[in-house]
Amino acid sequence: MVLLEMSIVPMGCGESVSQYVAQCVDLIDQSGLAYEVHSMGTIVEGELDEVLGLMQRCIEKLAENADRVTCSAKLDFRRGAGGRLTAKVDSVEQKLGRPVRR
Repeated sequence: MVLLEMSIVPMGCGESVSQYVAQCVDLIDQSGLAYEVHSMGTIVEGELDEVLGLMQRCIEKLAENADRVTCSAKLDFRRGAGGRLTAKVDSVEQKLGRPVRR
């Protein structure tokens, strides 16, 4: 399983890009993969080919409205481990003995 954190931004579309982020989040939601949106990007959990294909679809979606799209991505591949989207934070909370902000 893979955790993919991505931030995809269309260039030349103005200062606020939340309408474009919403288009990507819609694609991510439709994928059926587990995900979390945060203020600086989105984390998706799935098989490597699934998350990379999803990232490509998001980039192509934004390219419909922009001649240039930037993407920052970080992958965490771990053989056989699933449910890490929440398990990693749960583990930190356990060690702290208290919840953290999510």
